[in-house]
Amino acid sequence: MANARRSAAFIVARWIATKDFPSSMLPQDRDRAFVQDLVYTTIRRIRPLRKILGLLMKQWPKGELEALLYVGAAQILYMPDVPDFAAVSETVDAAKGCENPSIAKVVNGVLRNVIRRREEFEKMVADATLEERESFPTALVRRWERRFGAENAARLCAWHNTPAETFIARRDGSFVKLERGQRVEDVPGYADGDFIVQDPGTRLAIELLDPRPDERILDACAAPGGKTVQIAWRGASVVACEVNPKRRRRLEENLARLKLGVEVIPELPASQTFDKVLVDAPCSNTGVLRRRPDARWNWNGEKLAALVKLQSEILDACASRVAPGGVLVYSTCSNEPEENEAQVAAFLARHPDFSLEESRESIPFESETDGAFAARLRRTPA
Repeated sequence: MANARRSAAFIVARWIATKDFPSSMLPQDRDRAFVQDLVYTTIRRIRPLRKILGLLMKQWPKGELEALLYVGAAQILYMPDVPDFAAVSETVDAAKGCENPSIAKVVNGVLRNVIRRREEFEKMVADATLEERESFPTALVRRWERRFGAENAARLCAWHNTPAETFIARRDGSFVKLERGQRVEDVPGYADGDFIVQDPGTRLAIELLDPRPDERILDACAAPGGKTVQIAWRGASVVACEVNPKRRRRLEENLARLKLGVEVIPELPASQTFDKVLVDAPCSNTGVLRRRPDARWNWNGEKLAALVKLQSEILDACASRVAPGGVLVYSTCSNEPEENEAQVAAFLARHPDFSLEESRESIPFESETDGAFAARLRRTPA
């Protein structure tokens, strides 16, 4: 599987250089499951991997060499199903395809040293601080410790370092967990649009929205379309808005596979009002870090503040689209209070014609689903 290691190294190298979404770079071939596992494991564990490799290299490697060392060490230290000999030989074979012929020799020597000093490195990592051991930004772990306590912060880190299961949601509202490695496209009913890929954590927003057949509903931040589909399946007339052209195309493709005639628009309608509006807002993704391992490395206080500002702007824009007496449901896949309870409180202070009816939050170490938040807000009748 040398080509699989080379594909993984290419994705890791590109991610380091560009911060592009790793999920968008995965191959669509028989090696996809292994490549995804290797890439995601590497990105999840990159903090201790960097420390370990730094002890073995006199000068920090760049480009292909850096990526190959990361994926090789990740297999040895964090993927017990991969034998050491395969981790070394296959990664070295992948390195032989590099333009610089000396890279393979360096990869071989460094990875053999990782194996030789494994016990030393494993003890070093085990004795490290929580954020170093579990590989998270220090500031993010500190805020989790303040909110949940040290023990639960450790449980949350462990949850997000566990490879995510794949769930499908069916028209009857049920969720089914797929066997690990099973291709979604091979599940009976895929081509007929009988299901969507969606974690049970997403049900919070749909349950609070409670779509009914006689209602007209706006999904204001619709891509990739999972919640749009759930609304349509319940018989409501739904309009899906997505301003990002690339994400809008993905939304339209998903709706086409599911054979749903949903109206898709590129911007909020100027003067229309709806019985209900769903704002599934862009967020920091801290509830879904096991699915988005790269998102932890995008997190910082400045980006959080920018997201909070964007969320408030979207909410303000959508408030006028809710008919008098109607409902606005705000949701995120974050577990950060600034994006959730505090965001709702600030909205209500700006919009006294709305009131909070109910809010729910899924904390992964409690719910054993993705983290999520949803709040149901009612506009005062005319």
